[in-house]
Amino acid sequence: MYILGFHGGRKREDEDNRVGFELHDSAAILIEDGETVAAIEEERLSRIKHTNNFPLQAIKYCLGQRKINLQAVDWIATNFEESVVDFWAKLNYLDFPALQAPSDAKGFVAHLFEREFGVNVSDKIRFCKHHLAHAWSAFSPSGFDRALILVLDGEGDNRSGMVLVGEGEKITKLREYSIDQSLGEFYTQVIKLLGYKRFDEYKVMGLAPYGNPNTYAKLFERFYTLLPDGGYFLESPINWFGWFDQAGLLNQSRRKGEPFTQSHKDIAAALQTTLEKIVFHILEHYREATGMKRLCLSGGVAHNCTMNGKILYAKMFDDMFVQPAAHDAGGAWGAALQVLNEEKPAARPPKMQHLYLGTDIGNDSVIGSTLARWKGVIAYEWHDNINEKAAQLMADGAVLGWVQGRSEFGPRALGNRSILADPRPPGNKLLINQMVKKREEYRPFAPSILAERLRDFFDVPPGDTDLSSMIYVVYVREDKREQLGAITHVDGTARVQTVSRQTNPKYWDLIREFEKLTGVPILLNTSFNNNVEPIVDSVEEAITCFLTTGINYLVVGNYLASKKEFDLSTAAYRPFVPSLPPSRRLVKRRGLVAGGRSEIIYELDSTMSYFFSQPLIELSPAAFAFLERVDGKRSIGEILGDAGIIEEDAVKHVLQQVADMWTKRALVLRPVKAGLPDYVKKMIRT
Repeated sequence: MYILGFHGGRKREDEDNRVGFELHDSAAILIEDGETVAAIEEERLSRIKHTNNFPLQAIKYCLGQRKINLQAVDWIATNFEESVVDFWAKLNYLDFPALQAPSDAKGFVAHLFEREFGVNVSDKIRFCKHHLAHAWSAFSPSGFDRALILVLDGEGDNRSGMVLVGEGEKITKLREYSIDQSLGEFYTQVIKLLGYKRFDEYKVMGLAPYGNPNTYAKLFERFYTLLPDGGYFLESPINWFGWFDQAGLLNQSRRKGEPFTQSHKDIAAALQTTLEKIVFHILEHYREATGMKRLCLSGGVAHNCTMNGKILYAKMFDDMFVQPAAHDAGGAWGAALQVLNEEKPAARPPKMQHLYLGTDIGNDSVIGSTLARWKGVIAYEWHDNINEKAAQLMADGAVLGWVQGRSEFGPRALGNRSILADPRPPGNKLLINQMVKKREEYRPFAPSILAERLRDFFDVPPGDTDLSSMIYVVYVREDKREQLGAITHVDGTARVQTVSRQTNPKYWDLIREFEKLTGVPILLNTSFNNNVEPIVDSVEEAITCFLTTGINYLVVGNYLASKKEFDLSTAAYRPFVPSLPPSRRLVKRRGLVAGGRSEIIYELDSTMSYFFSQPLIELSPAAFAFLERVDGKRSIGEILGDAGIIEEDAVKHVLQQVADMWTKRALVLRPVKAGLPDYVKKMIRT
């Protein structure tokens, strides 16, 4: 039996999707006879961070893993209540007068699949309540027979949370929390004072340890009231910001890019503490009311790793499991797991072992052929002991891009699509930020440690809680903090990942080789991407990120790659073929400029809202003329000639803009013989 779970909106990548905020983190998963065989977020394939588009590429990838078509799928599950989707269908009818009749929920979803696959799947569609899907995504893979389940997020199905109990093959709802009680929305709204927006919540979690929560404790206590029986009341956002204004904090709010004041840090600390107080209030009541000794967490709020660590240290529960893909992408998994439970209750999957469920980079032959296409700008060589070589390079101070096996499902790089470095020198934090991330200096990097050495370096409560998914913040042992300067946060903590020899033997062996050289069984691990793109998925994307950042070396499979001396203006790049992603479009319009003059403005626009993409890139007339001729077939050199851009300064200017767009991932560059990426070819064949 095949069950396809999906989460996502109704728009295609090339359709205008700039208005509003319709869902986020589109994804697809495939379950075969109880086993999850494939799971990937659409962003990894479309290269649009947090995309809310229909997960077409993700669905094709999942089907391709078992070489099946949509007709072979028994059930298609989505993580929204049928009545809610039915309402969306009616709104769609009102928004598009060309539609002859309103659709119901099944017809609405079936149309999305029929448009892309030409198959009517209306009899296969199943709906799962949003927070119940989150609950199944946590309880089913937890390995627990009985557990308390807490789901908290921003919003879904007109609710913001749910408390449940899982027992064997059954999950029972105990309580719902309304949208007015949304802790996810509360966090997201308050961080606007700090110059942040949705999807930046994790940055504030890292800022909080620099602040004093007591500074604004009295102010934040006005925002909520703890009620009996695990209830709570949140004041409205109108009141929050009114009180912020009275306290003079609106006038002190940070704009993006500005430095942080101590007041900003204190707001972050008070916000984090407020969240923890409310969550602990809920858990304390329901632990006593249910007698449950194990806990499962999911929903976007469960990505607050600091909060998760606090729960772990509080020892309220004998064991706990946090769904690593706790956000809405994981809801696709939960919806499929609910259908599995309904159809085959005895087929509950075993405890989750790993998240390596995405695209495979292929064998050495495939990797070598991909690297060969880029030989004009990179040098590479095969090593029979690549781990030993890579460990030596890191011990000598190098920063590596590391790409192996199948990509990880969820928001964390767990050793298959990672940037790695020595965890000891404090300067490595600044170095990697300068090389790649371009992010705030205060933000910590995470450690990966051999699972069997965890307690030698970290103070972790006794028990068997799984720390393999980088979802808990724990304390670095006090006698190790100075030694681990690159991964120890200001409060002595780290967001740790344990690495098992059973689930990722190659990454385990790399860390072991590093330990032989340094005595430290730990590596600094951060996601392999720059600050504008999702984590790399394919070898080609890894090469692109490598070439457009300061990373020293790239390791893919058993190959080690280094950069040749180059810049975009060199002859080596002239044969490269540029193409525009489907989500990008050229715009020429008349507008006002400085001095009130009206003139033609040239831009590269996006089909996506600013939540998901940099919406506009300003272009010079020459760069616009260049991009008008981009067709995905001709080389940079050919297009420059066709556009009549031959004067040296003009060529240099256009190539600088091309380099900028490539770095921002608004333009794709490939060697002339590269053609489509291998995973795209595979999906097309499927």
